[in-house]
Amino acid sequence: MTNGQPMIELRRLYRFFGETKANNDVSFSVARGEVFGFIGPNGAGKTTSMRILATLDLPTYGDAFVDGFSVINDPDRVRRRLGFMPDYFGTYANVNCAEYLDFFARAYGLTGADRRDAISKTMRFTGLDSLAEKPTRGLSKGMRQRLCLGRSMIHDPAVLVLDEPAAGLDPRARIELREMIRQLAAQGKAILVSSHILTELAEMCDRVGIIEQGQLLVTGTVEEIQNQQTPRSEVHLRILGPNEPCRVWLERRAGVQNLVVEGSAMRFSHMGSEQAQVDLLRELVAAGFSVVEFGARSLSLEDVFMQVTRGAVQ
Repeated sequence: MTNGQPMIELRRLYRFFGETKANNDVSFSVARGEVFGFIGPNGAGKTTSMRILATLDLPTYGDAFVDGFSVINDPDRVRRRLGFMPDYFGTYANVNCAEYLDFFARAYGLTGADRRDAISKTMRFTGLDSLAEKPTRGLSKGMRQRLCLGRSMIHDPAVLVLDEPAAGLDPRARIELREMIRQLAAQGKAILVSSHILTELAEMCDRVGIIEQGQLLVTGTVEEIQNQQTPRSEVHLRILGPNEPCRVWLERRAGVQNLVVEGSAMRFSHMGSEQAQVDLLRELVAAGFSVVEFGARSLSLEDVFMQVTRGAVQ
């Protein structure tokens, strides 16, 4: 791989199923050591994109690349460089954790000491050392997700594609999984992860992309995407005295929208920057209003998701 070349790249990717456009001109890239969050409602095209990257499906048009190799022209090279964690846990009857990982290590062509070292390293990383002899059917949901992650990384791939890895996990298991993903990124792996738990992605991902009806609507860091939206924040205000004069004053100010009076407090959307909010507070005090509370909350990733998407399905 040459310097600057992305580890994951989708180039104008289309995938049609009859009249349904599961992917409709999707393009983005993920760099080495980066965690990219793939966000969208059910049926948006996330899993289709991931299956194409994992060489489990072929695009109708366009191409996808892993470490510079095309999923169409070089699928074998792609498979050696990519680990795929699907949104379901595939297992086998009467197999324990060590045997499960051993099966996949052999499938990737690992032999002898290399295979044993890979299994040992993977079990240590995922915290499954003490469960080596435990049957996979007896694992909790969290431990199954750890084992599934171990399966995807047993051959030490440069790229990981994780489809809903935190689905159904309790809070502790989600936090531990998030920490493992960040550790893998720190080792230089490029990671593409989809999830419906947007607060997790906001904390874990370097960049995110939002997809709906097969089209990529926006990409960037969470902060960049937040700053592209209007309004940019919601302000909560409480003053001493009657609200009505302050309400009238605020409605005349540029950047103030959706003003709502809630008992002794007021809430409104603000279009300006943080400096503009500072200026607004200063002007409120200068106008003679006794400000008791003034708090601004930036749009969360969930807020942005609701603004960018329309709830459309196909």
